[in-house]
Amino acid sequence: MPLRISICWSAALALTALGAGRSIAAEPPSLRLQIVNHRFQPAALTIPANTKVKLVVENRDATPEEFESNDFDREKVILPNSSAVIFVGPLPPGRYRFFGEFNPATAQGVLRVE
Repeated sequence: MPLRISICWSAALALTALGAGRSIAAEPPSLRLQIVNHRFQPAALTIPANTKVKLVVENRDATPEEFESNDFDREKVILPNSSAVIFVGPLPPGRYRFFGEFNPATAQGVLRVE
């Protein structure tokens, strides 16, 4: 019986050692964007090129808004007084437009990728 326990401990130590060499995938950079009075704040965001980014969009208005971009192909309805997560990229350097589908005259923004 003691032999079995030592074999189990050896196996556990070996598995732990194997796992120690692995790196845990890093969380993508996160940015916050707010919708206030049917406008994006800030209206311009800068993100690193060729990097996946987590965009947290918070709608502080009493009406829903649809975050949309034809440039980087995203579309998400954000309910009033709530938030949504939108993953963007990786994108090459450039300027990418986004807008609020429900209030396109005022809800305008740009994503600068550098």
